[in-house]
Amino acid sequence: QVQLQESGPGLVKPSQTLSLTCTVSGGSITTSYYAWSWIRQPPGKGLEWMGVIRYDGSTYYSPSLKSRTSISRDTSKNQFSVQLSSVTPEDTAVYYCARASSTYDPMDYWGQGTQVTVSS
Repeated sequence: QVQLQESGPGLVKPSQTLSLTCTVSGGSITTSYYAWSWIRQPPGKGLEWMGVIRYDGSTYYSPSLKSRTSISRDTSKNQFSVQLSSVTPEDTAVYYCARASSTYDPMDYWGQGTQVTVSS
């Protein structure tokens, strides 16, 4: 059973960089052809896909967030991370990490989500 767990600070100041890590257990992030995504949900709004890192380390980002988003991984710890720079209060959301069987498949495993608030 694959499990994903998000971690990181719950409060970030405006203009700073938001950094979150997803720790994966029950499966390797390097196994073909899994794709590991970050998704967020602002209060009162729908889910927004932020970007993905594939099993081979390649990354793809939402065009609307591409200039501020970076996704990386630590294969030794079986973790992947997201950094979102120059945050504003509009970046306040519940942030989720999730897995799909491939880039073209829907997410099949999700973390529980972590609340991040951007406020001074």
